[in-house]
Amino acid sequence: MLQQRVQQKCCEKQDPRLLTIDRRQYATIDFHCSYTLGNVVVDIVLFHEWGNFLWHGAVSERGEEIPKSEIEIGKREGAFNRFSVKKETLDGIGVFLPQHPLRFLAEMKQSGFVRCDVQRARKFFANHGEGMTKEAAEFTDAARELLKTAVTALDGIGVRFWLSSGTCLGWFRQCSIIPHSKDVDIGICIKDYDPRLISRFEKHGLHLKHKFGKVEDSLELSFHAASGVKLDIFFFYEETDHMWNGGTRARTGEKYKYIFPKFTLCWTVFLSLRVRVPCETQQYIEANYGFDWDTPVKEWTWNKSPPNVRPNGVWGKTEWPEVIQTFT
Repeated sequence: MLQQRVQQKCCEKQDPRLLTIDRRQYATIDFHCSYTLGNVVVDIVLFHEWGNFLWHGAVSERGEEIPKSEIEIGKREGAFNRFSVKKETLDGIGVFLPQHPLRFLAEMKQSGFVRCDVQRARKFFANHGEGMTKEAAEFTDAARELLKTAVTALDGIGVRFWLSSGTCLGWFRQCSIIPHSKDVDIGICIKDYDPRLISRFEKHGLHLKHKFGKVEDSLELSFHAASGVKLDIFFFYEETDHMWNGGTRARTGEKYKYIFPKFTLCWTVFLSLRVRVPCETQQYIEANYGFDWDTPVKEWTWNKSPPNVRPNGVWGKTEWPEVIQTFT
């Protein structure tokens, strides 16, 4: 293929796996290579190992060498589960294909990957300090283990989730968890709700702390880990032009609604784990925390402080046994 008539171009960029807040190691890797012969262009997307998954860069990193409209894979960064390959013959040429092509193609549709902004995180810590006390370090370790448990429990039943609320803010703002927080927040689309969810978490050692709302309206679950760290699961409901999750005040039965612009999901790396976040992360954060999200706040009231919170009625007293459940 590398005959004289064939033109070869490769895109070499900084290896994103080496970009961390406290490390400035510079090394390049190839993202894409293209081979041109006349009017025929073969574009090769290079997959790299990143932890327990495979990652590829974006064709946009190469400028306009290949029109993005002509590319089926690699228009943006992507993350895939590891996969095996098999050898096939196409038009008399031996090629390798994914062992399960349909599974690969389905995964490709949801493979978008976004990185946390290391430069933004460095700037945040330069202005506000890291606040990494012994207690904060212990919480970070416990939060990672809890999130790892969530990945295992939910992947096992095919339920997608993403980082939400303060956990998503920590990833976006400082590429880490907020050290003074006390819980881990995740979101799940209500259409992905699985009745086995509670038993799955209990099987993995978590204890149900409360269950507010119901599947049809404002469902929210909270679990405690042995470490004492709490996992809050917010279920999102899709409307014509927005999405929302609910909240319930246990003492009064008051209901609240948190409104978000519609969003899609992308993969990222958080606490060395591959998890999902809203692709449109900044809009998501601004909806929940306003335009001053980059400034830490010392006081935050869950049903008053968020700019996207709205009153949503009151649960009737006869419903309380179902929609306000707390456990010891």
